Amino acid sequence: MALTNGQYDSIMRIYEETQTNNELELQNRKTKLYQRLPRLKALEEEYTSLRVEQVNASLSEDATLVEALKKKQLENRKEKALLLAQNGISEKDLEISYQCPDCKDSGYIGQEKCHCFKQRIISILYKQSNISEQIEQFNFDHLSREYYDEIGRSLFDRSLENSKKFVENFDSNYQNLLFYGTVGTGKSYMSGCIAKALLERGYSVIYFSAISLFETLAKYTFDRPSEKDLEGIAEDLYTCDLLIIDDLGPELITAFTLSQFFALLNERILRRKPIIISSNLTTEELRDHYSDRIFSRVVSNFTFCKLIGPDIRNQTKGKKHIS
Repeated sequence: MALTNGQYDSIMRIYEETQTNNELELQNRKTKLYQRLPRLKALEEEYTSLRVEQVNASLSEDATLVEALKKKQLENRKEKALLLAQNGISEKDLEISYQCPDCKDSGYIGQEKCHCFKQRIISILYKQSNISEQIEQFNFDHLSREYYDEIGRSLFDRSLENSKKFVENFDSNYQNLLFYGTVGTGKSYMSGCIAKALLERGYSVIYFSAISLFETLAKYTFDRPSEKDLEGIAEDLYTCDLLIIDDLGPELITAFTLSQFFALLNERILRRKPIIISSNLTTEELRDHYSDRIFSRVVSNFTFCKLIGPDIRNQTKGKKHIS
């Protein structure tokens, strides 16, 4: 699970606050019950005192006293059970209520993170991924090949297979993907399906449209007070488990964006950190618009996934299945 120390500490503080609130809630609940049933409070105090006496009797090896104290405890519990039943009160009303009974709001079961802890991690990763809520609806099962012609279906099938293998082998097989082809053929959606699948497995994913990425880098690069922010953004871009750059096109191509793009590609490739790029450009247009060294890095390190066909977004309006 990819968390910074600060994020981990933030989650643990939530658990600590939850435990504190649980205890306060129980105390308030008991106070109200004791005001209503003073005998209940007396029975609980008596039981605690009997338990202490039993421990002391056991240490002194007084078997007769131990048995007598056990008998008194049993009588105490019977009277308490009857009192609760007569007043419609459950034993659980006298116990702490947990948001997660499995880990008792500690975040851990033994040495392992609880499922609730893992879910908190996933929620954090979603928020920092820069992906809109739309991704929650993305699913490989919603992809349909019905809108493609014969050649398009073949390319779609191959791209879908590459996408699923990318997710399945993410731990063991370093790979980068380039989705390219005509407008509206499912490139961004397929990238989103990959992102969602990996986020749900607890990997860190950062998504940027190409324009937004370059604008963000330029903003922090040329604003001196933002140098520290730039360092943080660069580190996130370099170290996240998966970086998605969507809709790479000819817009905003300058010496600055070309240098930043190459540095980002090169650093992640050296660190063996996967990248997914989607673009409406053909390979020839990519080569013409971007420098030879950038195109060379892409050709050498990316699996190319071509998608062609009509603009599916116009054909799927109002339909459940999206491509």
